[in-house]
Amino acid sequence: MGKRTPLYQCHVEAQAKLVDFAGWDMPLHYGSQIQEHHQVRQQAGMFDVSHMTIVDLHGPAVADYLRYLVANNIDRLVPGKALYTCMLNEQGGVIDDLIVYKMTDNFYRLVVNSGTREKDLAWLTKQANSFELTLTVRDDCAMLAIQGPHIREKIPTLFSPDQAQTILNLKVFHAAELDHYFIARTGYTGEDGFEVILPATEAPAFWRKLLAADIKPCGLGARDTLRLEAGLNLYGADMDETVTPLESNLAWTVAFDPTDRQFIGRTALEKQLHNGVKQQLVGLVLEGQGVLRNHQKVIVDGFGEGEITSGSFSPTLSKGIALARVPAQVGQHCLVDMRGKQVPVQVIKPPFVKQGKKTFSHITERENE
Repeated sequence: MGKRTPLYQCHVEAQAKLVDFAGWDMPLHYGSQIQEHHQVRQQAGMFDVSHMTIVDLHGPAVADYLRYLVANNIDRLVPGKALYTCMLNEQGGVIDDLIVYKMTDNFYRLVVNSGTREKDLAWLTKQANSFELTLTVRDDCAMLAIQGPHIREKIPTLFSPDQAQTILNLKVFHAAELDHYFIARTGYTGEDGFEVILPATEAPAFWRKLLAADIKPCGLGARDTLRLEAGLNLYGADMDETVTPLESNLAWTVAFDPTDRQFIGRTALEKQLHNGVKQQLVGLVLEGQGVLRNHQKVIVDGFGEGEITSGSFSPTLSKGIALARVPAQVGQHCLVDMRGKQVPVQVIKPPFVKQGKKTFSHITERENE
């Protein structure tokens, strides 16, 4: 038996297909993964993400600690603002990706992945030894993601008028504390929406309130195809400790300015930039029928081979799509080895879908010549 979130009984009642995910019993789907995907793209859905690890940092040295710990620049934050970043090792490899929320000058909140929980907590604790701060894991909280184009219109039915106005005024990647609810305009689907951190004891009642507002439960299966369409990386698949953000379509999360900020991994990244980044993470769209799968070989004619890191069928586009790490010289087309047959794919810069619509134009190899 795996670990259970505070919403486990709600999943059982909703007849979820439960699977093991990083040691947690989590819902894969509630009947139809495809239907749940479309629910979020077209209307409104909710995900139990209480398996994520929430870490609160308090103390006078928290900002200095984060300046050293993460690759992005936390000095861009003001209270109520969030930042997506990576924690790196000395070689520039990605220990994890995470979101940092600035609550006050001496209080920051981190949300890190569940599959890397023990490794992350050990790293956070080790690096904190030189700084005056306290690190608190918030296992007393639950976390729900409510996502989709119709979410905003449902907010007034879920909160008081004053609270609803505060929530609707939030800009993307901003957050607010309302009583003991923490609500951020963030997500992992490519749709508008919110992530809500609340006391674990109150999570089932809030879940039922969301159900009453016709916000349908969605499982990890739909969450994965939604994030892939949105071009969002999955830790352990699209990046890990063996690759850097510069090879993972995450260069935008690395702040080299100011030049005197010495963050972990900086020297390795600067060396990689100087020598030239040899690989890049790109999007692939299958030109024919079929589904692209993780670990399939990608052939870039004249420059070598790469590998699909995340592949699936896109319910929105009705096509096979993938993220792949390939030689940096890749053009607009390459080939994927599917069971011994080399099939053509179009290379794009992710995302594949934005606000429910395709983001790229189809270019044939003939047009490219």
